[in-house]
Amino acid sequence: MPWFAKIETGIVEKAVFDQYVPAHIEYVKELAAKGHQARSGYWGRKGGGMLLFEAESMAAAQAIVADDPLVVNNCVTYEIFEWCVVAP
Repeated sequence: MPWFAKIETGIVEKAVFDQYVPAHIEYVKELAAKGHQARSGYWGRKGGGMLLFEAESMAAAQAIVADDPLVVNNCVTYEIFEWCVVAP
């Protein structure tokens, strides 16, 4: 399966954002359990983060991202990129 990256930027106050983080973490765990190899994290130096995962297609990746609690609750703006892996 192709890999995809959702690169995101927070658009709400930290207190609002933080209330949806537990649901986001559970969502990522569910994706991983379903075989999407999902990993999520934030940038150490500046706000924002990334969700890295496998999906069948860009359309499938877009559907996965649309269900992320951080997206559903309008906490982030984002772009989705297909990540073309060249080395393991």
